[in-house]
Amino acid sequence: MSVMVMDAPSAWDVLDGVNLPRGYRVEITEGKIIMTPQGEYQWKVILKAAPQIEQQLAAHGEILSDVMIDFPSSQYGYAPDLAIVAPGGERNSRGRFEWHSLEAVIEVVSRSSRDNDFAKKFHLYAECGIPVYVVIDPEDGVCIVHRGPTRTGSYEDATKIPFGQDLTLPLEGREITVATDGFPKAGDLG
Repeated sequence: MSVMVMDAPSAWDVLDGVNLPRGYRVEITEGKIIMTPQGEYQWKVILKAAPQIEQQLAAHGEILSDVMIDFPSSQYGYAPDLAIVAPGGERNSRGRFEWHSLEAVIEVVSRSSRDNDFAKKFHLYAECGIPVYVVIDPEDGVCIVHRGPTRTGSYEDATKIPFGQDLTLPLEGREITVATDGFPKAGDLG
């Protein structure tokens, strides 16, 4: 389902008061509201990664999953699979975190989200200066860590980590390590 979004201070403003169906991921890309069911692979990866990250963050940051983030465009409203908020990150007047409070974003790719995760989100997250963008791809069994965002919408460095090896998230003044050996690859679930 997609609906055109009118120009608003936050892309999410158009959904104020809308009762959204449970079990669907809602994001706004290029002014269109996109609702997709979350896939089993995505959910299982998030379920395995989030507690590992949360435990290591302790009081030095916060982890969010599928939570609305305000970006500097009324055409884009993303709710990353996982987002790490920097220590001291503050909510805006809408009660949401903004892009500049994020230290890292992790997206788990599904067949329906490949274009968004590998192109549109990659470009927007880099333009916004999000320091670390990780794409986890259950189909290929790999995590791609992007670092060094540029204002032209790309990242200077990309490192591929196959499932089974530890995924290291280089955050400001610390690192988070995520064991990937329990991440399901496409075809593993029966």
